[in-house]
Amino acid sequence: MSTATPRQADEHVALIRPSVGWVPIQFDEIWRYRELFAFLAWRDIKVRYKQTAFGVTWAVGQPLLGMLVFTVLFGRLAKIGTGATPYALFAYSGLVLWNLFSNSLGQASTSLVSNVHLVSKIYFPRFALPTASVLSYVVDFVVSFLLLLVLIAVYGVGFRPTLAVAPLFALLVLFVCLGAGFILAALAARYRDVKFALPFLIQIWFFTVPIVYPASLFKHWQTLYSCNPMVGPIEAFRWAVFGGPFPWLSFLVSVGVTIVIFLGGAYYFKRVERTFADVI
Repeated sequence: MSTATPRQADEHVALIRPSVGWVPIQFDEIWRYRELFAFLAWRDIKVRYKQTAFGVTWAVGQPLLGMLVFTVLFGRLAKIGTGATPYALFAYSGLVLWNLFSNSLGQASTSLVSNVHLVSKIYFPRFALPTASVLSYVVDFVVSFLLLLVLIAVYGVGFRPTLAVAPLFALLVLFVCLGAGFILAALAARYRDVKFALPFLIQIWFFTVPIVYPASLFKHWQTLYSCNPMVGPIEAFRWAVFGGPFPWLSFLVSVGVTIVIFLGGAYYFKRVERTFADVI
């Protein structure tokens, strides 16, 4: 008579204990929970468009309406020059990346507070919440980008080979959102003022980015102006769509600033992570 032994499960045991000082980012832990990141992002997408008649097509409503308003105000009345590029396309191409930034940053900043029932009861990498909030807006970006292709065909601008790399510059925007989102989410867990101040700050930030006007207006201050991490991605995105010289200075400066924001935000988030369950 043989006896069967129960199969030993391959279990991972996490020892939770208070951390001291600056804690290194545990990339192996983030990789183990990769499915949770995807699940939370998909959950945010479903919740955002639940019980809507048009679903994800609302993603094009905001940039399209903005394009129409800015074309009338700045293209027709203020007559801001955009070279050979139609002003409507110029404005819309900037709004595609800006909406990805502003929407995902706003969602990431409240991700911990909105999921207090998870943060206070179970253990998982807290990075998952702001990261999922940012990644959930990739779907909106894809829909907006597809409409940009339609507008390019309608205006007869022509499709350039560099258009294939245009979505890659959205990755730089995502890293800006992640770094800033980590900082804001951590601050919002302790200070509820963040959710009131952020919309105002984003509105001000909008006018410091070359969306309704070309970056050439700041040609004498280009290096300083490029310290705004959204300048490089938008200028590079427009290069991929409309052609012209690549904005190396703006792009490289923005990349450097983005790296600082992302790493600084990630380490700050990890530094104060141990207090979330107590203060949220």
